[in-house]
Amino acid sequence: MKLRALVVDDEKPARDELAYLLGAHADVEVAEADSARAALAAIEADRPDLVLLDIRMPGQDGFDVLRQAMEFSHVPLFIFVTAFDQYAVAAFEQNAVDYLLKPVSPERLAVSLERARGRLAAGQAREAEAMAALLAGLGRGAGRACCRVAVERHGRIALLPASEVCCIEADDKGVSALTDHGRLSCHGLPTLARAEERLAGLSFFRANRAVLVNLERVAELSPWIGGKYLLVLDDPDRSEVTVSRNRVREFKERLGL
Repeated sequence: MKLRALVVDDEKPARDELAYLLGAHADVEVAEADSARAALAAIEADRPDLVLLDIRMPGQDGFDVLRQAMEFSHVPLFIFVTAFDQYAVAAFEQNAVDYLLKPVSPERLAVSLERARGRLAAGQAREAEAMAALLAGLGRGAGRACCRVAVERHGRIALLPASEVCCIEADDKGVSALTDHGRLSCHGLPTLARAEERLAGLSFFRANRAVLVNLERVAELSPWIGGKYLLVLDDPDRSEVTVSRNRVREFKERLGL
């Protein structure tokens, strides 16, 4: 399996050095970008598997690239590359696969690539399992997967049918579910990505980097500014959710619009 890598650094000698080191790995295909803007365009258009990303760049830095890339339909793995080891903790807090200190050694790069290959293989295995489960359910005439969402309510853990969840949101306080019973903290879902995995095969859609919306609970929708869509949910408060511009096409396809 080919590993498509994007090297992002505003300094050409640094890009050349990293591309040279990657060339020693036969399964790696290398592309380059010299700025945050160019990196985001390449990530969206070319859908690389892995981005080796300089942190300190003029204008937007590497952390900005990762945060904006999280809104794309395809989110690659990230390895931060920096000359400053104080960024290491921040890199892992941003869910990077690894970080490399400049100058990058061939041995350390090999370790990072192996880590990325393992993460990609595990993701493909989960996708295959989810698809198999979905197909098995369809074969039994179930028509959909069966899932409940664990939430914390009145000091206990309640298991709600997915149909009672309007959307799942992530913020700096954690992951919560907007339900028919109000907004409740999710149990066992530390990140929105984990919630998306758990609800795969159901009617949930990643509307933006912070919200997973239940399409069956959408009451109204309308085009909004900047190419986005505004959704109105059917909960008592008629809550609103924005579909980011980069996800509108998939959203419309899911609804058959």
